[in-house]
Amino acid sequence: MAMPEITSDSANQRDAPARPGVAELFASEEAALVRYAYGLTGRRATAEEVVQEAFLRLHRQWEEVRQPRPWLYRCVRNLALNEKRDTAREFSGLDTAPAEDPEAVAPDEELGRHEAVGMLRLLMAEMAAEDAGLIEMKYMRHMSYAGISEATGMAIGTVGYKLHHLLKNLAAALRKAGIEGPEG
Repeated sequence: MAMPEITSDSANQRDAPARPGVAELFASEEAALVRYAYGLTGRRATAEEVVQEAFLRLHRQWEEVRQPRPWLYRCVRNLALNEKRDTAREFSGLDTAPAEDPEAVAPDEELGRHEAVGMLRLLMAEMAAEDAGLIEMKYMRHMSYAGISEATGMAIGTVGYKLHHLLKNLAAALRKAGIEGPEG
């Protein structure tokens, strides 16, 4: 059995890609993180506070964090969901729905819904404007295929085809992000 080669720490550091500093990471990731947090919270000021807190935490734990980008996204997600939960608790006294209301939604389901909506907003913000516009016309303005066709100049069949593929791609991206539909 051959002995593994022993290398010095300095040789390993030379071969490893340079790790960005906190300031560099802030410059490159802040805008995307704010968009992500905004998608989860629905409030710009809250999103900015969440991202600021995440970077403060990263700075305090810099030596322990090996992969700062994924760590930041996970931290922002957790902070944003905590904020949503805390805000929901603050306003829970204002809820007038009876406790046995069959339409009432469990808090964990509500958080899941907010997370899904946030991720959907983030994905749509990254789409081409034309594609996001088609989804907006169909599902937010409740326009018919014929109405969308008239507004865009596309054939009705093209509208249906594009919407089908856009929704299919969005569903795949949501699944990849760990967000499943009501069926599972």
